[in-house]
Amino acid sequence: MRTAEIKRDTKETKICLSLNLDGTGQSHIDTGVGFMDHMLTLFAAHSRCDLDIKCDGDTYVDDHHTVEDIAICLGQAIDQALGEKRGISRYSSTIIPMDEALVLTALDISGRGYLGWALKIPTEKCGDFDTELIEEFFMALTREARITLHIHYLTGKNSHHIIECTFKSFARTFREAVSIDPELAGELPSTKGTL
Repeated sequence: MRTAEIKRDTKETKICLSLNLDGTGQSHIDTGVGFMDHMLTLFAAHSRCDLDIKCDGDTYVDDHHTVEDIAICLGQAIDQALGEKRGISRYSSTIIPMDEALVLTALDISGRGYLGWALKIPTEKCGDFDTELIEEFFMALTREARITLHIHYLTGKNSHHIIECTFKSFARTFREAVSIDPELAGELPSTKGTL
């Protein structure tokens, strides 16, 4: 089973997270930040990962610590659940539409954390949520998961649509990249012999 459980307890957040890469898209998400609950539920459903997250954070300050620390935990869980990464497809890219929005994501499970960010979000807020935190989320996730991820805005006007499109595109890209390729027969998908 490609699973992981992460616990993080700081003065800013207390998080319990479990991940099953080979799930059915089931999730129980309670971050204290409604917008992130929505995005992470979408991620689980479209990646077909099972994901449970419970977070108690200092949202009376703002949502920054909660969003970043959840991304840290999710990234660590991805890295742990992938283990030696034998047999995985490794690469994937997806373009997903949502109404007027169109977003491309490309992923390499490389062992190297890098975020290529070219997402344009027109407004500073979606409801009460600070949209600049989406970049913070993906920066922390890529660093801790040790993956290379590029996110590119192609078109769109509605901030909610653009962000939701991003999470759906990342989910589909992630689903394919972590999938087991039967032709690899447990091999590492690298000429270096390590990832």
